[in-house]
Amino acid sequence: MHLLKDRGAPFPAPSEITPPSVYRQRRTLLQGLGAALAGTAWAGTAAAQTTARPGKLAELPARRSTLPGAVTMEKLTAYADASTYNNFYEFGTDKADPARYAGSLRTRPWTVAVEGEVKKPGTFDLDTLLKLAPMEERIYRLRCVEGWSMVIPWVGWSLAELIKRVEPTGNAKFVQFVTLADKAQMPGLRSSVLDWPYVEGLRMDEAMHPLTLLAFGMYGEVMPNQNGAPVRLVVPWKYGFKSGKSIVKIRFVEKQPKTSWEEAAASEYGFYSNVNPKVDHPRWSQATERRIGEDGLFAKKRPTLMFNGYEPQVGQLYAGMDLKKFF
Repeated sequence: MHLLKDRGAPFPAPSEITPPSVYRQRRTLLQGLGAALAGTAWAGTAAAQTTARPGKLAELPARRSTLPGAVTMEKLTAYADASTYNNFYEFGTDKADPARYAGSLRTRPWTVAVEGEVKKPGTFDLDTLLKLAPMEERIYRLRCVEGWSMVIPWVGWSLAELIKRVEPTGNAKFVQFVTLADKAQMPGLRSSVLDWPYVEGLRMDEAMHPLTLLAFGMYGEVMPNQNGAPVRLVVPWKYGFKSGKSIVKIRFVEKQPKTSWEEAAASEYGFYSNVNPKVDHPRWSQATERRIGEDGLFAKKRPTLMFNGYEPQVGQLYAGMDLKKFF
């Protein structure tokens, strides 16, 4: 997949990253404590582990989510990989470009405009959004249409929290997301690979699903620029490019909006873009995936799961749909 782009605050050097073994030890401890920790506040899976890391980003404390499906106990992708191997075309098309160039992104001041078919349109500044709902840590799989995947601990809250506050009208059938397009900050905008700004969309019931996350951080810290700072979408059962980064506008509309990748290549990137191993990309299979950080490029690929493993939670949204036609 052409995973959506990435952005945030000054990013750490790989040498400053906590080793993966520390994450694994932490996860094992949490599994043992189990219910004893349920409902208690904790600083996030990574925040407690990175206090000694020089150059780390500001901590973003969160409670561990108890939402069904919101926490996978799979091995976390190392921060060094998750923050340096990205698709964020506004900063370049090479996977290393976002980490190289996203330091130019200014994340404050930042506002997100909400408009269209809502009773309470308005503009929310970042500080208001950060306080709008309790922060949760959710450990989601992220699957790229290009065939690679990661497991990342995100920090944020369900997009539904914002949607309920702006009160969509009966005409609101879809939600459109518009991301920042500023040539002064984003050297990749000089490329004609896509029409800018980057635009994505969801059906209203998809946007309202509790797993759909408005994310402000990852690994217990604020979002790195290259990963979509200061606020991005995370829709775990869809290919990563559906999760728009550095969002500046959310529109509620009656008709299905055209997305950036639909405009660029409609035969390859459909509106729904659900992870589906039975529907191949025209140029490659989607039946398997490579988990980033697992023994290098020669590691055995793993089978791709329907809806990225979230079928129990979201399968009912697509009951009766032809998932080959609506890909």
